[in-house]
Amino acid sequence: MKPSQRPLIYQYLRHDKKFPHVWCPGCGNGIVLGSLIRTIDKLGYAKDDIVMVSGIGCAGRMTTYVDFTTLHTTHGRALTFATGVKLAKPNLKVIVVMGDGDATAIGGNHLIHAARRNVNLTAIIVNNNIYGMTGGQYSPTTPYGLRATTAPHGHAEHAFNISQLVVAAGGSFVGRGTIYHVNLLDRLLEKALPKKGFAVVETMSACPTHFNKLNLMGSAVDSMLWLKEHAVTVEKANAMSEEELKGKFRIGVLADRDIPDYQTEYEEVRRRAKQAGSYKLDPQEISKILESNQCY
Repeated sequence: MKPSQRPLIYQYLRHDKKFPHVWCPGCGNGIVLGSLIRTIDKLGYAKDDIVMVSGIGCAGRMTTYVDFTTLHTTHGRALTFATGVKLAKPNLKVIVVMGDGDATAIGGNHLIHAARRNVNLTAIIVNNNIYGMTGGQYSPTTPYGLRATTAPHGHAEHAFNISQLVVAAGGSFVGRGTIYHVNLLDRLLEKALPKKGFAVVETMSACPTHFNKLNLMGSAVDSMLWLKEHAVTVEKANAMSEEELKGKFRIGVLADRDIPDYQTEYEEVRRRAKQAGSYKLDPQEISKILESNQCY
């Protein structure tokens, strides 16, 4: 297809020497990238207004294929680089792409504190339950009892629930989708990108090369069918019993709250600092702050 014949959505992708992509057949990363590009196009963001940040891992390769300003950072540190970009250039739309290992192992502390601070970023966490790029080692989301190259006789640790972790830590928006439920994934990203504060979309994906092979999960198509059969929308789950939900996971909007983002709060602190001595609290005001704090 000649450049003049391509749909406008192609403007967000890099074409010269970047395709075909490096992902394995059946990998969900291409589906996630497609959903992100469609959403950016629908929301009308100019590509020069977007900074996309990634760490190390299969999902981290997404920055290779987009025609935005990009940062391909060190393992687990994508959120720290992204926070710096957002604080320095608050007018930019900063999008962070991570895998489950990148986000919740070496990057786990950064994930917790980005949510706690409610940094004005959008984070997409592609969760395939394993370290795909480096050989199939178990990650913090590998299910208990299943196999990895570093757990050939079964995983002895219990997995993180990424979305619940971010909800508890204070993120303003948390959604979970899958690479099977693409229309829902598009809608979640459509809500997450404009959201003020820390917005996370966890996307349940597949790793046919390692996870499926080690755990006798079959082909990439089998992974899609598994996601279809085990995902339950939040609305449907609300009408189901705990017994009916056993072995299932919720998809949809898990949290959507309007709370001050870190940039707004930090600018207020700067304003008070410029008026040194003018910031005073009386005991009643302190009590109100303590009562409104979720950690008390």
